[in-house]
Amino acid sequence: MATSLVEPPALLERRSRRYLALAVLCLAELLVVLDNTIVNVALPSLGVQLATGVSGLQWVVDAYTLTFAGLLLAFGNLGDRYGRRLVMIIGLTGVGIMSMAGALAQSMGAVIAARAAMGVFAAAVFPATLALIINIFTERRERALAIAAWTAMAGFAIAIGPISGGWLLEHFSWGSVFWINVPVAAAAVLAALLWVPQSRAAQVGRLDLPGIALSIAGITLVVWAIIEGPRYGWGSLVILGAGLLGMVLLAAFVIWELRTAAPVLDMRLFRDRRFSLPALAIAIGYFSMFGFLFLITQYFQGVREYTPLEFGIASLPFAFAVGLGAPIATLLAHRFGATPVIVVGLLVMGLGFYLGGQVTVASPYLTDVLPSMVSMALGIAIVQGPATESIMGALPLDEAGAGSAVNDTTREIGGTLGVAVLGSIVASYYTTTIAPKVDAIPATLMTEREKGFVKSSPLGVLEMRTRPLPAFLESQRETLITAMKSAALHGSHTASLVAAAAVLVCAAAVAIFLPWGPPETESILLGRRKPAGS
Repeated sequence: MATSLVEPPALLERRSRRYLALAVLCLAELLVVLDNTIVNVALPSLGVQLATGVSGLQWVVDAYTLTFAGLLLAFGNLGDRYGRRLVMIIGLTGVGIMSMAGALAQSMGAVIAARAAMGVFAAAVFPATLALIINIFTERRERALAIAAWTAMAGFAIAIGPISGGWLLEHFSWGSVFWINVPVAAAAVLAALLWVPQSRAAQVGRLDLPGIALSIAGITLVVWAIIEGPRYGWGSLVILGAGLLGMVLLAAFVIWELRTAAPVLDMRLFRDRRFSLPALAIAIGYFSMFGFLFLITQYFQGVREYTPLEFGIASLPFAFAVGLGAPIATLLAHRFGATPVIVVGLLVMGLGFYLGGQVTVASPYLTDVLPSMVSMALGIAIVQGPATESIMGALPLDEAGAGSAVNDTTREIGGTLGVAVLGSIVASYYTTTIAPKVDAIPATLMTEREKGFVKSSPLGVLEMRTRPLPAFLESQRETLITAMKSAALHGSHTASLVAAAAVLVCAAAVAIFLPWGPPETESILLGRRKPAGS
């Protein structure tokens, strides 16, 4: 089996230097994940100040994840080819520069463009971090601990994202959530130059440009159709046409990847159940989690009317549960095998979404909201560590960059679709319910632009609450605000049940088709040889 070239070898001989490199790679990962969680907190401020609805806010999130997901495979290949540290440093530098562009943006279009560019450079960072870890830590148990730290960092990013974003928004404008990336990126670049070894594959194929183009175009069209469906109408020609064209392009992508000599995504990998089923579990897990993070932002700040800082504090249990559960789950998987751990994680996540579907406007935080959040967090934490190690363990070291990119792509595509699908379920029900009530408001009390914002987003509650009205209209305002909150929650209930059903179906598939037992037993049942270094 081929191995990757890691330079200089002496750097890897001392355990302390290996763990310094791990710390740097986790810092780079922190930057990429933090950018999504901290921006979620700023969505209400962006929505109110730039007067955009749910679809605009969805694009703030999905512009980043779309370019991120679409280019992960390409940058994983480039890292294998030209050096993973080099590609990661270029990505970190680009994220810092484009964060400055986002902070200085004056319109929603400029914010979305900056976020899309940040996603391009983030795609250069993320696969390199995991590929470097796989090549630096070649002993099986040490590698498992390193992967556990890598997955736990996502939880830490979720932990500090809402609270740091809330603090920044209490003291500064929404642009501060972009500025915070700049010093983190600079520190990560400097540390990478000092402590991370260069690593590249001994052999690589040509870059699959047609495959990259087909995947980006197909995914973008499908997600655009899902996000814009509530605005144009699900049966409209533009939505049906975009969705159908996107599906055709994705089908063409699959056919091309099966026939080309050097595919950007080797579809034959999915024949290996040890690879495909954990990848499915991660995709469904992130579909649910990203959708949940998008919806909970609107719930806490639109329905419960929390300030950004209060939202950050309220979301801390979710974040810490992810950070604590991921490394423990990875260690349990080494003893009992990945299958039982992944199945339990999916079931716990499904329970969380079911509980979330029972929350009402008057539900207390401690007894109703908190158990739902912690169950969802523990579920994704339990799933992602063992699933990631199973995916990477199914690949040779020489394909670490491409394999890491596949692992990351499943996460991001799942997350992108989660925001699109679950967000659109809420938007469809909310707009249908609230639009007639808002249209009945006299033009002397609310302009058409203001009506459009209130009709398109539950965050319009913040606008309605602060606008001056005569005293005799106070009761009508409170009635409308209550209706807005109820409509948003009704849509969230449906979205929660959709997410719960998705994770339960996935749990059943993993339980039935992925062998049970310790890692050694799984390898025998699957007829696979352990990867190098195990």
